[in-house]
Amino acid sequence: MKIIERYVLQSFLAAFILAWLVLSFVLTIGLLVRITRLMIEGLPLHAIGLFLLVGLPETLTLTVPLALLVSALLVFSRLSADSEIAAMRACGVNLIHIMKWPLLTGLACAFLGIYINNEIVPRSHEVRRNLNSLISVDVGLDLLEPGRFISDFPNLTLWFAKKEGNWLSDLLVFDHSQKGLTREIKAEKALVSTNASDIVLEMYKVRVDPIEYDRPGVASADRFRHVIQGALKRRSYVRKEKDFRFYELRQAIRDIRANEKGLSRAAKRKLLSIYRTEYQLRFVYACSSICFIMIGVPLGIRTHRKESTIGMAVSLAVAMVFYLCVILFRSLDKVPEIQPYALLWVPVAACLALAAYLIPKNL
Repeated sequence: MKIIERYVLQSFLAAFILAWLVLSFVLTIGLLVRITRLMIEGLPLHAIGLFLLVGLPETLTLTVPLALLVSALLVFSRLSADSEIAAMRACGVNLIHIMKWPLLTGLACAFLGIYINNEIVPRSHEVRRNLNSLISVDVGLDLLEPGRFISDFPNLTLWFAKKEGNWLSDLLVFDHSQKGLTREIKAEKALVSTNASDIVLEMYKVRVDPIEYDRPGVASADRFRHVIQGALKRRSYVRKEKDFRFYELRQAIRDIRANEKGLSRAAKRKLLSIYRTEYQLRFVYACSSICFIMIGVPLGIRTHRKESTIGMAVSLAVAMVFYLCVILFRSLDKVPEIQPYALLWVPVAACLALAAYLIPKNL
């Protein structure tokens, strides 16, 4: 029995490590591209190294469960295709014994995920957000990216189609400095410069709506100057729920319940829903490891033909449905009426129910 268990465990761990390396590389491509761009822009190597270091822990939340699912499907589908599962059954070996060490591996990964999601990832997230703020100050205008909305400056959102040197093409500016009113400025092109901590936009062929905050209407001009005051000042990062470690998040939830900030009832319920959803989300992500193992093993045994192709397709489908449900319920964290922090456990319950159906079928 121990020989069989050792054989299955060795095959599973080898497949898990390989799958984890491949998935980690795929999920960090975006991070590597950004780091390459930072190197080209002249960011110091120590800052680039720190950026890479704090970006990696967040990938573990996805790569470890996915690697467990892929390895379970591939290993057990191969065992089934080679009739090794049938041979084990003929020798009186129960599926539970075959699954024991992969399940224990998934359980260990689940506990590791709880620690990473509650201790490592929040600190990495806070460091990365602070580092983003410092980078935007130290490198300045070099990191303005075309084709995306830039909200790093106070009370201002920028978008532009193309950048050549300090010239921006098809610039779109949303000025939110006046509460309750957004001023929209469009320019065919603009020259960007700095004055101390201010960013100066010299815009050409401009359309402004409204003309002034107290003057409604649209105005056009051949040239318009807009100053973003204090845009390059170092600003302290305001911590959010994602930055709180386990005990900090629990304490924040207690403080909200005690209503120490004097919030209205609606505001209290909304804020409490956001923090409770974040709290439960970390455990749901950790539980995905054991869930994926429990459904990956019986699904792998059933998909024994062309195991590589079918196994990858099944793992992709299972993971996609699981994470889409989690993302959907996570996006509803500001709607306390539907209790999104409870709905987050629906994918976990569905996986366990599916496992309870499939495992007895393969005993």
